Amino acid sequence: MWQAISRRGFLAASAAALSWSQTRSPVCTLAAEQEEGPYYIDERAVRRDITEGKPGVPLDLRVAVLDAQRCSPLGNAAIDIWHCDAVGVYSGFTAMKSGPRGGFPGGPPPGGPPPGMGPGMFPAGDLRPPMPPPPARRHLDATRYLRGVQVTDELGRAEFATLYPGWYDGRTIHIHFKVHVDSGHVCHTGQLFFPEEITADIARVEPYSTHLDVHRTLQSEDGVFNGQHGGESIMKLERLAPRSNAGGFLATITLAVDPEATPTPVRGFGPPPTR
Repeated sequence: MWQAISRRGFLAASAAALSWSQTRSPVCTLAAEQEEGPYYIDERAVRRDITEGKPGVPLDLRVAVLDAQRCSPLGNAAIDIWHCDAVGVYSGFTAMKSGPRGGFPGGPPPGGPPPGMGPGMFPAGDLRPPMPPPPARRHLDATRYLRGVQVTDELGRAEFATLYPGWYDGRTIHIHFKVHVDSGHVCHTGQLFFPEEITADIARVEPYSTHLDVHRTLQSEDGVFNGQHGGESIMKLERLAPRSNAGGFLATITLAVDPEATPTPVRGFGPPPTR
């Protein structure tokens, strides 16, 4: 059965495995699975800088991956990440932009709204009209910003130059990721989350502040975060420039996965299945 690592364990492991000058003994508890979501594109472009000139607060994302069976760094694993831009739009799906009152790009996620949310991804009882249903087919455009793959080194580390994501109705701010081993086998699918107090500050910085007409879903309102152990994958953030949010952040996290596992995909909202 998948086990949840405590937030304290994640942060302790992050401090250990993400010390880029030395290695310590990390905590090796399996990370919880989270759903893939509707915006994954399986192209696996290998590149460190995935910004493609998009505006936003710089984010230096450092991920350390551990083999949970052997409690050792997992080298030569492909870390595949993707997330929306500062105004909540995913590359490949730029025609599905949020409307003037917000709205989930491309319709609500699979599985329906989270607990306490109405059919249009707004709080139950909200009188705003429901969002349109998801499209019958995916219509991909040529954009591929904020998507990319890096291969872990011998210490299980991978690093990306990206941006602090924005938001759209129905989901708290997050980064999606997959861990591929052995020429493509997916042994883990999850999401990374941000400390709420920092996100609240980022929301006041342009271009995020131009998007305030769209409700910013809090972690307490997010069905994936609450139903799929999202509290255990909150990253540790440090400012890149003293006393400056606009200067960007270093985000670090350590994830323990089973490279031999084939986890059952998590669908919709609610707790992940057992292995």
